[in-house]
Amino acid sequence: MPPPLPLLLLTVLVVAAARPGCEFERNPAGECHRPPAADSATCVDLQLRTCSDAAYNHTTFPNLLQHRSWEVVEASSEYILLSVLHQLLEGQCNPDLRLLGCAVLAPRCEGGWVRRPCRHICEGLREVCQPAFDAIDMAWPYFLDCHRYFTREDEGCYDPLEKLRGLEADEALPSGLPPTFIRFSHHSYAQMVRVLRRTASRCAHVARTYSIGRSFDGRELLVIEFSSRPGQHELMEPEVKLIGNIHGNEVAGREMLIYLAQYLCSEYLLGNPRIQRLLNTTRIHLLPSMNPDGYEVAAAEGAGYNGWTSGRQNAQNLDLNRNFPDLTSEYYRLAETRGARSDHIPIPQHYWWGKVAPETKAIMKWMQTIPFVLSASLHGGDLVVSYPFDFSKHPQEEKMFSPTPDEKMFKLLSRAYADVHPMMMDRSENRCGGNFLKRGSIINGADWYSFTGGMSDFNYLHTNCFEITVELGCVKFPPEEALYILWQHNKESLLNFVETVHRGIKGVVTDKFGKPVKNARISVKGIRHDITTAPDGDYWRLLPPGIHIVIAQAPGYAKVIKKVIIPARMKRAGRVDFILQPLGMGPKNFIHGLRRTGPHDPLGGASSLGEATEPDPLRARRQPSADGSKPWWWSYFTSLSTHRPRWLLKY
Repeated sequence: MPPPLPLLLLTVLVVAAARPGCEFERNPAGECHRPPAADSATCVDLQLRTCSDAAYNHTTFPNLLQHRSWEVVEASSEYILLSVLHQLLEGQCNPDLRLLGCAVLAPRCEGGWVRRPCRHICEGLREVCQPAFDAIDMAWPYFLDCHRYFTREDEGCYDPLEKLRGLEADEALPSGLPPTFIRFSHHSYAQMVRVLRRTASRCAHVARTYSIGRSFDGRELLVIEFSSRPGQHELMEPEVKLIGNIHGNEVAGREMLIYLAQYLCSEYLLGNPRIQRLLNTTRIHLLPSMNPDGYEVAAAEGAGYNGWTSGRQNAQNLDLNRNFPDLTSEYYRLAETRGARSDHIPIPQHYWWGKVAPETKAIMKWMQTIPFVLSASLHGGDLVVSYPFDFSKHPQEEKMFSPTPDEKMFKLLSRAYADVHPMMMDRSENRCGGNFLKRGSIINGADWYSFTGGMSDFNYLHTNCFEITVELGCVKFPPEEALYILWQHNKESLLNFVETVHRGIKGVVTDKFGKPVKNARISVKGIRHDITTAPDGDYWRLLPPGIHIVIAQAPGYAKVIKKVIIPARMKRAGRVDFILQPLGMGPKNFIHGLRRTGPHDPLGGASSLGEATEPDPLRARRQPSADGSKPWWWSYFTSLSTHRPRWLLKY
């Protein structure tokens, strides 16, 4: 006989109350299904300060290293390492590595079960971050052993970096607004990321987002790219980059590039022939914020309240536009030497002995990866376009006209921006930037004021890329109501400037069998600055109108000389190909200076031109001496902990 209904209901409630909640998936029978990567445990609140931004709130003891209390963890050399990795690696792989380590020292605990982190996340980070450890002569930490402490996806692992990926979530536009709507407002870091990702998603066939690295405080340096084949370099398609917010409190450029990304996507979808032609023939990379950490400092004060320098530097208090290698001084020295090559100057060894920001390293590595032709850096504080050199040829002179060999071309590039900017062409001398009116609102950088370590000089002297600097206005952090007008003033200038990448000549250098010749030199008579071919043998040489004698040459091949005429109104690059013939038998007349020797930069991998990098000077400097002395960081760890972390030593 069945029990009375109230008693049956009471029995069900008692059983349900006795059954613990399930934070995992239940099987068809209603039983809690625990993935293989979970172990039973008693969950406690996560209280480690270094792990406070993990994606979970509970952990357990003992942890995966058998530490049995908070006190033991906090006194451990493993925890000390996590807390200082950020400084040791100069911001590289931060906060990714720290969160990965937290997954081991403070494992995730849910509903009485410990979850293990995913092995493939660990392996991916190790591949990317190993060079950073090598650079300081430190072994990969044993507790980040991807096979010992991490597990497979099919065993129910979790992603310890999921909180970082949370920024990828889409943010819907307010109802009733068309997808082409652009909100002319300031964007926080999270808002910027969402807008860029949403824009790339809308135009997935011509756009994508990618990261070139992280800031010192761990924010992604996010780029949105537009191209007919996103993610691929196409033969003879020129590459252009636009960079904003190198100084964190100069925010107009950041917003202009966010708006430009949305505009390019919308106009392409609407069938605008100009935009479709531009995106189908050019690969465009937009980095709205090179200094997201500095922006946070400036934004905390707000528009109209921001000081002239608050937030200018990155989180290390470094001015990023003074942080690049000073190659201009070396150029002036080489220029006085007859026959010496003064382009593609290598990074000097002593540069790496100083403080190099992770943002700077990311830009330099980016430039080695992609054969950029043209670039602009967007600033604020005045209204003018400046061009290299930014460092005076006489260091004691604060203002001195110091042109590059491509002075004519740089003036054309600068005018391409200034001549269609309504305020730069305003004839009033009382306006912002009025003191540059007689110069046409363009100026040689060193003739304005001289400084070293600038990004534009580095672009020109280390790579094939020509970069100008655009000062967008006298207010560094303009109020929100001024942003729409700023966009209207700069939209045409931005488009016109990008289109100038199609000036001059382009082509492919091959041998007699049609095989591309990479690193071939393209010289122009009368211009002492060569550019080099990309791995596919293609090149782009920005040139002003006129008659030019162009020479292609490479080691083991006879040089080829061609006469080129560029008409004044020609707006599409002329095609000039070269077929190089091998030199005859006997000693090969290799071109001196093509392959440089000596220390190279520790950016890792091969450059965009296919050159293998030389040994890392930092690593060479920090190798242990013959007497067995320890690396420079060893005394720090031994002074803070009674445990000597010999597992960090490579020797």
